[in-house]
Amino acid sequence: MSSAQQLLLTAIRCDIDNLTHLATTADIVGDISHFIHMLQRERGASTIYLASQGQRFSSRRNTYRQHSQQAETLMRQRLEALSQEARPQAAARLLRRIAAVWSALDELGALREAIDTFAISPDAATQAFNQLTSGLLAIVFEAADTSIDPDITRTLVAIFHLMQGKELAGQERACGAYGFTHGHFDEAHRDLLNQLVADQQRCFDTFVEFATPEARQAWRKELSPRTLDGICHLRDIACQRHSAPPASSSNAADRLAETWYELTTLRLDAIKTVENALITQLSVLCQRKITQAEDALEKAKAGPCRSTPAHCEHLLSLSGAQPLGDLTASALTSPLGRSLIELTQAQASRLQGLSDELENTRKALRERKLIERAKGLIMAHQEMSEEEAYRFLRKTSMDQSKSMADMAQAILDLSAMLKRKD
Repeated sequence: MSSAQQLLLTAIRCDIDNLTHLATTADIVGDISHFIHMLQRERGASTIYLASQGQRFSSRRNTYRQHSQQAETLMRQRLEALSQEARPQAAARLLRRIAAVWSALDELGALREAIDTFAISPDAATQAFNQLTSGLLAIVFEAADTSIDPDITRTLVAIFHLMQGKELAGQERACGAYGFTHGHFDEAHRDLLNQLVADQQRCFDTFVEFATPEARQAWRKELSPRTLDGICHLRDIACQRHSAPPASSSNAADRLAETWYELTTLRLDAIKTVENALITQLSVLCQRKITQAEDALEKAKAGPCRSTPAHCEHLLSLSGAQPLGDLTASALTSPLGRSLIELTQAQASRLQGLSDELENTRKALRERKLIERAKGLIMAHQEMSEEEAYRFLRKTSMDQSKSMADMAQAILDLSAMLKRKD
């Protein structure tokens, strides 16, 4: 076996190894998706349970808690298996994300006990669930950022933004459940509701941009216009655009809370259906890529054909005395030369297209990282919440006619400059 063939075989085996790891990651994304969905149900029920002082959703919360625990067990098993892989080149950052989430998972029991004893407020409990879900989504984000295949990267980016949008929709359900159960919305909860609606749309727009045509079709099919209209009507009531919730009637408030919860749950379940379809597409895509790589490996093992083709015999019969310039001209004008040039050009064009697509996807991921880092600085220095920091960053970028990524970079550069002066 020649050195060139040995190198080719090694390269293809590396591709198969990377794709196999991505397939495992796709399974993990599926487990995380399922666990987050169960947590979102538990969070919504816990909010109503706390806001009603245990009068409502007690049995439903217990059921959802059991479902969350079952989903957590399955997810932990998959994550533990990943941590035992001898594959440090792609797993280091991913494992750090998992380690951070693992600690938060260990604290879930204490959070549930605090909810049982009413030792925590509805908002604080919701925030605790939010932080855990954010950590789980960070694992999906890391998986998208470490993928080297453009098709798989696009699918992962679509999944991440769909999951993030769904999480914001779940936070909206919890926020609305709190306000409707109380019978009124204060200014802080009205602002939060509006912000969650805007942020959801931003995530769903990005999802549609990166999703496959099949996923976009499923998105349009699953979301019921009637359900969305009902949610929009209740949003108007919550934000007092038309009328305030009837705080004087507890029965009316209970009906509004129940209607809100059921409608937003229908929407979340519909989004989860699209999410499941997209994760299935990701798994199929990974397996197809692996099969293609394995076929390429078998062909490479077979090596070059031992028989000498007619065009090779023609090249071998060329006189050694022929000038190099004439030989080059002859090769370029021969059918073999033209076919090689066309093949090279086609391959170069394809590789450039893949490279451009991958770079666009990675640019979106890099910009998101910049925004997250800038938000962290704003939260630390201005004592803002994550939502307030995002609103501040968005408003500042609009005021200065800059993209959010450019504004985030300017904030990070300024921070670095101030640190050097210190």
